[in-house]
Amino acid sequence: MTAERLDGKRVAAEIRQEVAADVAEFVASGGPTPCLAAVLVGEDPASQVYVRNKARACEKAGIDGRTHRLSADVGQTELLRLIAELNADPSVHGILVQLPLPDSSYDERAILDAVDPLKDVDAFSPINVGLLMQGRPRFLPCTPHGIVQLLGRYQLSVAGKRVCVVGRSDIVGKPMAMMLAQRTGTCGPEIANATVTLAHSRTADLGDVCRQADCLIAAVGRPEMITGDMIKPGAVVIDVGINRVGDKLVGDVAYDQACEVASAITPVPGGVGPLTIAMLLHNTLIAAKLQRS
Repeated sequence: MTAERLDGKRVAAEIRQEVAADVAEFVASGGPTPCLAAVLVGEDPASQVYVRNKARACEKAGIDGRTHRLSADVGQTELLRLIAELNADPSVHGILVQLPLPDSSYDERAILDAVDPLKDVDAFSPINVGLLMQGRPRFLPCTPHGIVQLLGRYQLSVAGKRVCVVGRSDIVGKPMAMMLAQRTGTCGPEIANATVTLAHSRTADLGDVCRQADCLIAAVGRPEMITGDMIKPGAVVIDVGINRVGDKLVGDVAYDQACEVASAITPVPGGVGPLTIAMLLHNTLIAAKLQRS
């Protein structure tokens, strides 16, 4: 068996085109140009690249992308002051605080909680997380939403099937499990109503748990932790991880091994990553519409 390659770059390009068309229509109807403000603290190379990519994607979609760069030694008080200013600026519709922050001296939770929930396009606010839990989300977290879109556009139903999410982060693992277990989904009932197991690196007999899954989503942050013998034959494998090993980027899944077992798999890079930015643009447009009404 050779797994089908799920092309996240292609799906992300489709979504970005759709967002660009919706932005143009929104502005033509008298709406303001949607604006995303990214806050970057420090000089982390990966964060620098990610913010640049977001800025380019905003420009192509007709969104005003603004980057606020702060030195690594900026105090938390000054950072919170900037967030307060962005919250109060009616021309800013979405606020993104780029993670990770430079060091542990910052109270990351307090900083993320300071973002106005109506401008919280990452969906990290406890208010937005609570709305998601109740099945009435204002914004959907970008990476899980991208995965949902990928599954839907490839017509890979999870309804009534077993899904195992490996990784329990607030950014991917927990919301991913929540979204796939909902009664309805953004891509229709076929991308909802799953029976979801939320596993992690300390799960007993993790390999056995993974092998029960019709769809396996790896978001644990450990290079090639999921090996071929941990995958059910014919399963769909979504690899969220991106890890640098030497001069290579690899996922959380041993890709070559997985291709021999799975029916479909996302590559790294070129799988889930591009979808995250696409859904961020989508959320920024939603935020502009909510703040206009």
